[in-house]
Amino acid sequence: MSPDASSISLPETRRRLLGGVGLLALGGCGFRPLYAPDGGGAGVADSRMAAELAAVRVGLIPERNGQLLRRALQQRLDPQGAGLPGRYDLRASFRLAADPEGFHRDGTASRIRYTATATWVLLTLGTPPEEVASGTARAAEAWNILDNQFFASDQSRGAAERRLTELLAEDIVLRLALRFRAPTVG
Repeated sequence: MSPDASSISLPETRRRLLGGVGLLALGGCGFRPLYAPDGGGAGVADSRMAAELAAVRVGLIPERNGQLLRRALQQRLDPQGAGLPGRYDLRASFRLAADPEGFHRDGTASRIRYTATATWVLLTLGTPPEEVASGTARAAEAWNILDNQFFASDQSRGAAERRLTELLAEDIVLRLALRFRAPTVG
């Protein structure tokens, strides 16, 4: 065996060994990817979590961006359209703030930064309703204001608002999925 061959194989062996040890260490601490099948029952935890998410009803959210957020939440909570009976009520509010970031020489804004905030609470549908989870989701997006191109600027603004609602919905559903994956939900 040449010295070059041993120097190449040693780091590769070490890398494999350390990779295996790293996976064992993560498994020992209880780490498990959110959407990975449950080791004990071939997706039992995932199907339970999906059923819990599908049982969430989203309340009305005022204004156009609130409607977009509600629709994005509904699509993520029940993507298969299972139509399970509701067990939870998700109430959310939507707030959008705009800040100018760039300026032309005449002082008009050339770039706008939107910051969207959704405050939400998940309640049971029982009487009286009990709070299951709550939180705040935030997302930021920016777009350029083009000179003498109102249509393009308006399209950029609309696309930024849609991206913000999608980001907020993804964050809220991820937090709900983590809550439903916890063993103490009920």
